[in-house]
Amino acid sequence: MSRNYSNLRVFVLADALVLDVYAASRQLPEEERFGLQSQLRRAATSVATNIVEGSTRRSDKAYLTFLETALGSASETAYLLSVAMRVGALSVTAAAPLVERYAGLVRQLEALITKIASDLPARPVRRAGAAPGAGSWEPKADR
Repeated sequence: MSRNYSNLRVFVLADALVLDVYAASRQLPEEERFGLQSQLRRAATSVATNIVEGSTRRSDKAYLTFLETALGSASETAYLLSVAMRVGALSVTAAAPLVERYAGLVRQLEALITKIASDLPARPVRRAGAAPGAGSWEPKADR
């Protein structure tokens, strides 16, 4: 099942943030070109690309895996921006609004993940001490 990622608010925000992180990271000192700047740009790009790649997966379970990776990358990007701000490599004026926007993106991704996960069928879980295949399975929700 292919999903249209461009209709997702989380994608639109993640995509806009990639451009803004690239612009802000140009302010980083030259010595951070292969360090903080590179890591920051890769993490920011990873959020949007994982949303895109996940949207092409046939199952909701596979889609969730990519959304969870995007969530991790969004958190990583917010952290790297805060590091850049705290070490004085990026101004508070440049970094703080981006950190806030990433916090919003994290909340939106968490809500999307929760919604999709709640729509998944319950998965069987084996009771302790019971042999597989002997009527030992009972449904249990993931979360």
